[in-house]
Amino acid sequence: MFDSPYVRRVAIAMTLLGLEFEHRNWSVGKDFDRIRQYSPIGRVPALVLDSDEVLAESAMILDYLDSLVGPQRALLPVEGAARRQALRLIGLATGAADKGIMVVIERVFRPEEKRHAPWTDRCLVQLRGALAELDRQCAARPGQWLVGEAMTLADITVACDATYVGEAVPLDLAAYPSLQAHVARCEALPVFQRFHIPFDPPTAPPPP
Repeated sequence: MFDSPYVRRVAIAMTLLGLEFEHRNWSVGKDFDRIRQYSPIGRVPALVLDSDEVLAESAMILDYLDSLVGPQRALLPVEGAARRQALRLIGLATGAADKGIMVVIERVFRPEEKRHAPWTDRCLVQLRGALAELDRQCAARPGQWLVGEAMTLADITVACDATYVGEAVPLDLAAYPSLQAHVARCEALPVFQRFHIPFDPPTAPPPP
């Protein structure tokens, strides 16, 4: 579903690259067994190619998409300082999203009496550290976009992941004003609005 930042960034990237796709609006909670028919570990997104080959990890999918369109249209810079900076920003953003997911899982899948506050607190420290660095990077960027003069995968990933942690944890992005402004600029674009749904917490599976 498009409340997953990983699914969402792939959908946005495919649309920006002019690549059509068919979407299954399946939840990793309610539709876990369906998803496992394509992704054995139940991971999303899973992209089923016309050849029936399945790519089941967003970074792999995005790398494949860039290879389809070639270096001139690729959403990730192909070399040099621009590529390293984009990957650094993507790493910070996906790290923040990963920690946000851990906080959500602790809240959704563990009974309240079994939740471990020190673990959740540690995840939040890591999440806020990533957001603070992203905020500094947004404040220091020379132009409208984070890397170079056009939107890249860094902009897409930062926006999707920051929106996710803002909605799912939830965490107020107002503490990171430059990041918040950049995310708002991206989220105002039609392609971001097209693939946004409010966060829908997963449902814990029944006990075996």
